[in-house]
Formats: sequence, C-alpha cells, structure tokens
Amino acid sequence: MVMGFLTLESLSKIYGDLAAVRDVDLSVAKGEFVSLLGPSGCGKTTTLQMIAGLVEPSKGRIMLDGRDITRLAPNKRGLGIVFQSYALFPHMTVAENVAFGLEMRNVPKSERAERVRTMLGLVHLGQLAERYPRQLSGGQRQRVAIARALVIQPPVLLLDEPLSNLDAKLREEMQFELRRIQQRVGTTTIMVTHDQAEALSISDRVVVMELGRMTQIDAPYRLYENPATPFISSFVGKMNRLDGIWRGAGASGHAEIAGVKLPSEAADLADGQAVALSIRPEKLLLRQVGQGRLDGTIVNRFFLGSYWLFTVETPVGVISVSVPNDGEEPASEGAKVALDWQPASLRVEPASARGDAA
Repeated sequence: MVMGFLTLESLSKIYGDLAAVRDVDLSVAKGEFVSLLGPSGCGKTTTLQMIAGLVEPSKGRIMLDGRDITRLAPNKRGLGIVFQSYALFPHMTVAENVAFGLEMRNVPKSERAERVRTMLGLVHLGQLAERYPRQLSGGQRQRVAIARALVIQPPVLLLDEPLSNLDAKLREEMQFELRRIQQRVGTTTIMVTHDQAEALSISDRVVVMELGRMTQIDAPYRLYENPATPFISSFVGKMNRLDGIWRGAGASGHAEIAGVKLPSEAADLADGQAVALSIRPEKLLLRQVGQGRLDGTIVNRFFLGSYWLFTVETPVGVISVSVPNDGEEPASEGAKVALDWQPASLRVEPASARGDAA
C-alpha cells in the first residue's frame, strides 16, 4: 500500500458479533478531499470517529504524516472536526466560537484576533462576528463550524454529514462553498455523507462503503461510469438493470431479451450465457416509433425541473429514461416512443457478477 499523508491500514471495529468496520485500507494524499459514501449502517461514521479518536479501533493502524496516531487521545491529534449538529456554543458570539480552539492552545491574543478575522473573511462572515448562533441561518452556522475547525490549522479536517441539516437549495449552494473553502485553505479533508450527489460533486475521490467494507475507491466520474458492484450501480445514481442472454461471439455478439436484440459493445462471453445488463437513464434517447432500437409506451412522466424522467413499458421490461428540459413539453403518458442508445452505454456482465446485491 502506498503511504499517503493519512493512511488507514486494516482498520476494523468489532462490537461483539458485529463488524461495524472490516479491514479497511485507505491512503489519502495531502490536500485531497475524500468522501466516505454509503447508506446508514455501512460503517462510514464509525470510520470517521476512529480517525478522530472518538472510537478506539479493534485492530489496524491510523498513520498521519508518517506518525502512528491510532492510540492518541482526540485532543492530541490536532484534527479539525465539524459535526452534523455544528455543536456551536450558544452563549458565545461567532468570533468567540471561532477563537475557542486557539484559546485552548494558548495562542497569543493578538495572533488569535488576526487568525479569527482572516478565517471569518474566508467564510464570508466578517460582518457577523458579534452575532450569536441563534441569530444566524443554518448556512451561516455551518460556516461558523467550518471556520472554528479550520482556524486551528489542522492537518486533517473531518466532516460528519455537515450539510444534512440544511434545506435542499441551501445544501446545494453550501456544497460548492465548502469545496471553495477547502481548496483555498488546502486542508486534507475527509467527509462522511449518504448523499451521492454531494459526494460526486465536490470530492477528489469517493469511497463507497457497504456492510463495513470499502467496496470501491475512485474518482467521481469513474465511480459513476464504471461501478464495481451492483450495489454501487444502484446506490450511485439511477440505473436500469435487466437480465438477458448473450448471443454470438466476438464483435458480432449482442445481448438479447425475449428475442429482442439489444446492441452493446462486444464482450468476451459465450453464446447462450446469462448476462446482467445495465444502462443509466440519461444514456437513453427518446425517438419516434421505429427510429430507435426498442419501441415502447410511456406509462409515467415526472417533471424534475432541469429534466424529465419517463417510465417506459417495453417488450424487455420497464425502463427509466431521463431527458434534459429544453423548454418544450415532451411526449405525454400513453404515447408510443422508441428508445435509442450508443452500444457502449449498455454495460453487459456475466449474470454471476451481480452477486447477491440489489
């Protein structure tokens, strides 16, 4: 394993018969933004808490800049932490909240004031230094928490679902604000989230966790386009999944369902082999009947602002199709349509590759 700035080596946490985290290995480069992504109970928060020192590992090591911090107390690690609840002191002003960590480290008053002023400017809260948390919006409180964590100049910033308490619009805005701040400061950052859009939009790499294990570690684009497991393909974005048979061999081969030929890229599969087919809704195009690769009928349509989502009944099963909103009203429910796609967009794998995941 290549040694990074922060390295987890065979890290595990066992509670009786339950392995909350099982033998995870991760190497994070200095200045990198990495998200731990997965559903509730997958082990992502426990992993973050072990890095923070709030949970003691059952086995494994945590290395920070070449130093073993596995058994160090949380206050000896010097890490910055932003909790889901922000955990601001209600009786302290914004400036006092941000200065708290510096006071605990006996930073001289003049330097303390300058660092607080600089950090509040970075998070666009300079004009609100004398306000109390109760006088701030959710987004402002979140930025105070980030400023308080960063002002101590930690080697690593840990974020535990930092945006989950915000409404949808503010949450999206704060995703990019968070990334701006992190890039400006250059702090190595680990974020826990269950929101795949959040992880994909602002991370350098995303770690997908399932049942206590890290099942794929990849750049957001590669993770989305080439999910390593069926679970990842369904959890990260929407995915149409179908069961079929591979017909032919080599470049002339194709997938088939109920006698319908479904063009895809050539695969090294045997004639008659059972296959699992998958294609993202946005990789499909709606055409007029007879002008695509597969005819069907629209049974539902949903307007989602920037795009329309259609459910199309076809001879091979029900398929979801995502179409960008171009300002025109598209085909309605009951309309006959055809689906088209680039052969490379239809992934074909041996049926056994699906495993037991759903």
